Amino acid sequence: MTESLNNKILCDIYKSDKKDEMYLYVPKSIGKDGLENIPEALRQSFGVLKLVTTLVLTESRKLARADIHKVMTELNSTGFYLQMPPVKYPLDEQQK
Repeated sequence: MTESLNNKILCDIYKSDKKDEMYLYVPKSIGKDGLENIPEALRQSFGVLKLVTTLVLTESRKLARADIHKVMTELNSTGFYLQMPPVKYPLDEQQK
């Protein structure tokens, strides 16, 4: 499903034009955009997908708001990883 060599995944990251800070990680395949495994409902909820960057993911790489192991596991098992926007008002802060 993904191009994985020595625990590396070449990955395209797209952003949504409908929801700020929502990103879709998909494995980059030779000659394909990697979006063929994305469920239609998810694609529609994203609106127009805009390619942000292409990264080589490794287990030692740090990501700003996602756990690299979870991202790589999801890419290998489902063919994509959905990064949701951060919670604006976390529940633990609302209860103070």
